[in-house]
Amino acid sequence: MTGTSSHRSRILMCPPDYYGIEYEINAWMRRDRPVDKQAAAEQWNRLRQALEAAGAVIECVPPVAGLPDMVFTANAGLVYHQRVILSRFRPPQRRGEEAHFASWFADHGFQVSELPREMYFEGAGDALFCGETLIAGYRIRSNARSQQLLGDVLHCRVIPLELVDPYFYHLDTCFCPLAPGVALYFPAAFDDYGRRALAEAVAELIEIPADEARNFAANAVVLGTTVVTNTGCPTVHRRLRDRGYHPVATPLSEFVKAGGSAKCLTLRLDGEEAALWKVKAAVNAAGAAQTAAPAGVKPATKTNSADSSAAK
Repeated sequence: MTGTSSHRSRILMCPPDYYGIEYEINAWMRRDRPVDKQAAAEQWNRLRQALEAAGAVIECVPPVAGLPDMVFTANAGLVYHQRVILSRFRPPQRRGEEAHFASWFADHGFQVSELPREMYFEGAGDALFCGETLIAGYRIRSNARSQQLLGDVLHCRVIPLELVDPYFYHLDTCFCPLAPGVALYFPAAFDDYGRRALAEAVAELIEIPADEARNFAANAVVLGTTVVTNTGCPTVHRRLRDRGYHPVATPLSEFVKAGGSAKCLTLRLDGEEAALWKVKAAVNAAGAAQTAAPAGVKPATKTNSADSSAAK
């Protein structure tokens, strides 16, 4: 295994110009524990540098005054090929982000779909592909009906899992797919059914110790075999190295104050490493390159024809 991805991964981030603890909408946030804005900016830049060093191309959505959590771009939506299912935020404090993310995606060539307004869905924070299956968290932020609707819209298998610990309020705080059939997870964030369902759906589950789970070990960015996490995750890093991965630690304590870390601060625009649709797309692209049209002939592009009757 190599330490970096074999292609130029695309990641969406948002500079932390307006980031701060201006309200309390999860168990981590406390207005009496303010953000050190200079330290936050330095940590965000170090994360960006670590991702670029691993081969990623970073694209940025402009920050907006009054939307401090827009820095957590993982919650913008769920990307599937060139389509994005836009988030429907449960906390009213974050709903203003939706229009800004929708405009960015539309301006950058994505087909933007929206779930019905009465549904709550918080993007890649609560929906992660592992192989062909979409693992989806619900109860604290997203609801189960929205996750089931995703399966109808994307024509994929969905396993909704109830999140039972308020400190692990999004799926990406306690579950991290590394490759099809391989994932990090924190068992105590799920009920008995959720643990059984994960064991049946994911061939290799790598357990995260409780203290490292609270350091957001699961909230990692996976780029090929490079896994970027917050500091304070030595056991997880050892377990990753034992399996041929290259873990990288970068301090993100100022973002942990708001209940986020590396994964929360990023959104993969080309699909996560563990998503089988992304793997198939890469194989198809490689095959197409081998049979490329002669110089001067522009290949036709394929239009995503996924059924959009359940989303508008």
